[in-house]
Amino acid sequence: MPNLSCYTMQVPIQHMYKPSHEGSGLLYAWFLSMHTRVDIILYSKKTEGELLFVVNCIYDALCRLEKMANFYNPASELAYVNRTAFVSPVVLSEELYSMIDLCLEYNGKTLGCFDITVHSENYNQNTIQSVHLSAEDHSIYFSPPGVAVNLSGFLKGYALETIKSILNECVIENALINMGNSSVLALGNHPVGTGWKVNNILLHNECLTTSGNDSPERRHIVSPRDGKLVEGARQISVVTTNGVIGEILSTALFAADSEQSKDLLTEFSSVLSQFFLITYRM
Repeated sequence: MPNLSCYTMQVPIQHMYKPSHEGSGLLYAWFLSMHTRVDIILYSKKTEGELLFVVNCIYDALCRLEKMANFYNPASELAYVNRTAFVSPVVLSEELYSMIDLCLEYNGKTLGCFDITVHSENYNQNTIQSVHLSAEDHSIYFSPPGVAVNLSGFLKGYALETIKSILNECVIENALINMGNSSVLALGNHPVGTGWKVNNILLHNECLTTSGNDSPERRHIVSPRDGKLVEGARQISVVTTNGVIGEILSTALFAADSEQSKDLLTEFSSVLSQFFLITYRM
């Protein structure tokens, strides 16, 4: 556990704390990050100050990820890559290199249904082959111009795994992290029950990730088949033990056709705990 003497509270974080008679306490905190509200519940025998420190570590980690991989922030490392990597190779930070490398790997594993280049100019199913990574110097190069990498269908799942590492390091065994109801991490148990119930789904040491459109107007996922926004008011949720795989899989399943969906559910059956398809009335 890091030294609390250097701890200072960040202004954007709000919180409430309730001690229990058994010596444990429940901390509820919330803040805005990654274009959504992040709600955190920690249940532990640690002091209020120690739990606030954990929340602050989580906040700092999410800020760091946004500065590195936010597609829409022109000051991010990823935005710089998208502006310049077609001119000459750009050396990436080790973490961003690992992210993009993993996404390229899962493009194949998801039958092309998960594709980080769908927001490129003149996109087609072969555009992802224009992203060239060098393992020797961790650089990236685009050919031809117009290629862009967008990690939006991946980043929240990666954030959940980053948060899980922080909680494990700080020995927090019971926690619920909810990022806008679309990316959720549940560790251990609720103070008065087993697991954590989110959207009527019971989670225990699992992640719930959701992709889709909750109305015809809120379309945001591009189909790798034709480069167009996926139509229809529906959402797909998956429960896995790994937030990264869950985020990739929910995005891929939403973009997949019926035959691809069957193949994906078979391919990822070993890591998939639960699967939900929700269709909304138009």
